[in-house]
Amino acid sequence: MIHAIEAGNKPMVAAIEGFALGGGLELALGCHYRIAHSKARLGLPEVTLGLLPAAGGSQRLPRLIGVPAALDLIITGRHVTAAEALQLGIVDQVTDHHTVDAAVKFALSVAGRPLDARRISSYSCPPVSGDLDALFEEVMRKVRRGARGAIAPVACVQAVRAAATLPYARGMERERELMATLFTSGQARALQYSFFAQRAVSRWSTPSGARWDASAPKPVRKVAVIGLGTMGRGIAVALAQAGFPVVSVETQEKQLTEAKRAVSQMLERGAKRRGVAAPLDKMSYSSNIQAVADVDLVIEAVFEDMGLKKKIFQQLSAVCKPDALLCTNTSSLDVDQLASQTRNPELVVGMHFFAPAHVMKLLEVVYGPRSSPQALATAMQLGKKMGKVSVAVGNCPGFVGNRMLKAYVEQAFFLLEEGATPELVDSALEEFGFSMGFFKVSDLSGLDVGWKVRKEDGLALPGVSTGPSARIRQGRRYSPLGDLLCQRGRFGQKTGSGWYQYGKPGGRVATPDPWLHSFLEEYRAQHGLVPRRIDPQEVLERCLYALINEGFRILEDGIAAGPEDIDCIYVFGYGWPHYRGGPMFYAAMVGLPKVLERLEHYYRAHPDVPDLQPCSLLRRLVASGSPPVQKWKEAIKKLHSQL
Repeated sequence: MIHAIEAGNKPMVAAIEGFALGGGLELALGCHYRIAHSKARLGLPEVTLGLLPAAGGSQRLPRLIGVPAALDLIITGRHVTAAEALQLGIVDQVTDHHTVDAAVKFALSVAGRPLDARRISSYSCPPVSGDLDALFEEVMRKVRRGARGAIAPVACVQAVRAAATLPYARGMERERELMATLFTSGQARALQYSFFAQRAVSRWSTPSGARWDASAPKPVRKVAVIGLGTMGRGIAVALAQAGFPVVSVETQEKQLTEAKRAVSQMLERGAKRRGVAAPLDKMSYSSNIQAVADVDLVIEAVFEDMGLKKKIFQQLSAVCKPDALLCTNTSSLDVDQLASQTRNPELVVGMHFFAPAHVMKLLEVVYGPRSSPQALATAMQLGKKMGKVSVAVGNCPGFVGNRMLKAYVEQAFFLLEEGATPELVDSALEEFGFSMGFFKVSDLSGLDVGWKVRKEDGLALPGVSTGPSARIRQGRRYSPLGDLLCQRGRFGQKTGSGWYQYGKPGGRVATPDPWLHSFLEEYRAQHGLVPRRIDPQEVLERCLYALINEGFRILEDGIAAGPEDIDCIYVFGYGWPHYRGGPMFYAAMVGLPKVLERLEHYYRAHPDVPDLQPCSLLRRLVASGSPPVQKWKEAIKKLHSQL
């Protein structure tokens, strides 16, 4: 069809309004001219679905705008504004008026002109400065490094190379061949599942059957943030960027002064990146909690201390309007305990943002047993307006993301005890597709963060370094390795050493640390542990299957509505590689019988690690023939009806 349009003898003008993405833009490129409304957006985002532009887009776009610019759009899948499309040469004209009228007028103005020079398939790619082979080699190197195992970006580079080096007809053949390999790949299936999962999580219902999207959210016109540490600042910036007036409260004057400067800088940087004015007028600051008296919704973002948070919720309940929503940015504490400190517990929900809060797309919206569907609906809607992927989850320690992460972290520690090094564990996880392995992430975020949580949970005990009790807590195996490093002041990048060494405090380049290797050898000898060779496959199976097993327990407990919810949380909040769909989808791709068999194997070897004992829901799914991930909800419903 597109070839027929391009070959026609009448001038064909594409009138572009709204979005021309993928096939829409490929159709427009087959036209002889393109007119776009000023608010239109254009792009070829197929790579984000594990595919490439396969209706001639990979062949026409480089011929029209040149190889470097086309590579940038096709490899990233990014959308461009009409103004940028005009600058790049994708469109011929931009209008603020009725686009079809402008296109008709334009078509009449070019009627009778020869069209040979307007058929993009007849063009050669504009020459590039320098060596074409060197350009493609450099781009391929960058793509392979950045894509970390994703095949679609690599295929996109190969398709554009065909446009630059082959006649159009042969380039189209190459595009078709590459598309055929991608179309049936597991990665394309994973990315397309992820695309639909993101939409599915917004249609969530509570266990009582109340759908949040069937409950009208309360109008939110003004918002407050309590506490201006790292998280509070990021949340305030995200709210202001979404257009909400924000009252930010910080009782410590020094912290308030620092926060004002930091928030202004973050808003200005974000505005510059997006080419808009910084919404500085949306921000107001106070050191007095009374300043939140007229807001519609409050987000408390002080550090993780239940006593402090309870006190703040008592104050908010006294100060705020009776119908104001009171939200907490806790990452693991009991939302219901905070609700019990207020006059209207049904108006309390968790809003668990991820750092940096103005960048990360995930928002876990946590409902307690008394949270109303309307309160849940309001928090979900607010998250959507902030550009977040909002996922509603039940109230339990760690909610969904951090509850699953605990099992993953424990396995990483145990592998070190048994003979692995941080480099071995991290390289296996990075090869799988994570941008950073666990130990590098730990150094980046600070080892003291987890240490503080473990101390509060009664796990990190002072002075216990030898004997059986050193590696047992609450009746199960425990590794004190992280605690021992913290006791030596090794907190990661901030101190210049943690699981790796960084040369100086604040250093960013991780290098293997001979001291740490000696420390691990001494630790194993002290506890009578005989190191053995651990291969990368065991690292993946132990870390990922333990995490997945906890995901099945979360589904069994009704904390997440379905596997899509867990997968969105991990893809958008925890760095799970997009092209692997999420942990639950990955389990289905590997095969549930294999996941079950490997968990049983590791549980037999480590009976003191309950996280490795296969969940009964996993067993039931395998016994019922391992249905596809989209059918798991039916099995879970049957399970709940029997409880």
